Amino acid sequence: MLGILRQRVAAKFNYALNFEQGIGSVALRAFSSSANKMTVRDAINSALDEEMSADPKVFMMGEEVGEYQGAYKITKGLLDKYGPQRVVDTPITEAGFTGIGVGAAYHGLRPVVEFMTFNFSMQAIDHIINSAAKSNYMSSGQISVPIVFRGPNGAASGVGAQHSQCFAAWFGSCPGLKVLVPYSAEDARGLLKAAIRDPDPVVFLENELLYGESFPVSAETLDSSFCVPIGKAKIEREGKDVTIVAYSKMVGFSLQAADILAKEGINAEVINLRSIRPLDRSTINTSVRKTNRIVTVEEGFPQHGVGAEICATVVEDSFEYLDAPVERIAGADVPTPYAANIERMAFPQVEDIVRAAKRACYRSR
Repeated sequence: MLGILRQRVAAKFNYALNFEQGIGSVALRAFSSSANKMTVRDAINSALDEEMSADPKVFMMGEEVGEYQGAYKITKGLLDKYGPQRVVDTPITEAGFTGIGVGAAYHGLRPVVEFMTFNFSMQAIDHIINSAAKSNYMSSGQISVPIVFRGPNGAASGVGAQHSQCFAAWFGSCPGLKVLVPYSAEDARGLLKAAIRDPDPVVFLENELLYGESFPVSAETLDSSFCVPIGKAKIEREGKDVTIVAYSKMVGFSLQAADILAKEGINAEVINLRSIRPLDRSTINTSVRKTNRIVTVEEGFPQHGVGAEICATVVEDSFEYLDAPVERIAGADVPTPYAANIERMAFPQVEDIVRAAKRACYRSR
């Protein structure tokens, strides 16, 4: 299977390059034509397109990524451009196609494996953890596993407990993996390019509800060489009174909360983690030593969560700078409810972040 796959990828190399020269620049202009704004969906699609054009060893595989163009249309147009040898529709068998992907990475290819939702990655957890994440260490560095596992993660809307869990803390606890959590179009485009080029396995956790969101993008972001460094957080908003640390969709909620807090005289600094593993402890601690307060925000469960790790880091490295107890905002410690009104109560809302920041600033009223 792997030998056939390698032959087919090599056979398609000249076709891909010729096709890219014909329409690559047109595609990029189409993505960036709307007043320099781009949706997260288009950002991921363009990153995949450009990396597949640049490197014939990169290929996509997963359920409905080809003929159907992806369950969320992330892979739109890629089958027509690169053919079924590089955009591979798989059976509904996560354990099977993830194992094939890891094997392909062992042999020098660069697979991008899509899970229709990361909840289904549990079917393939042995290949992700025991095969992909540990092989480089167990082989004394002789085996690289350049593979990306990507797809929607966390809460969507009305899809029940089996489709609504955040796995950032799960994968973030595993040595050998890199875990990325994009928020904006810039994040999605730059981080995915970095993930595909990386020699190690990367878990790329997207958010379904962000796919259709549009974000401003710079000319630098649209450049084919653009890349966001793995392991470096971004300060989305500077402030001096309280640090709010979040990732994925919760970054947007935190920015909304910061706007509300500003009207009440509280200047919040908002940090977009971008990367769960490695975690940018330096940026977090530098901010806390300036503001002397911290609020962490995540959709995941509170116990053993990303916020818990951040709070531990701050207590270990910056305890003497704290003027208030750390504040953690997380999802409720229950499986996600199906009913819309109860589902909303199970996940952090903007008002929860505002209340926590005010508590940290001793401004509860």
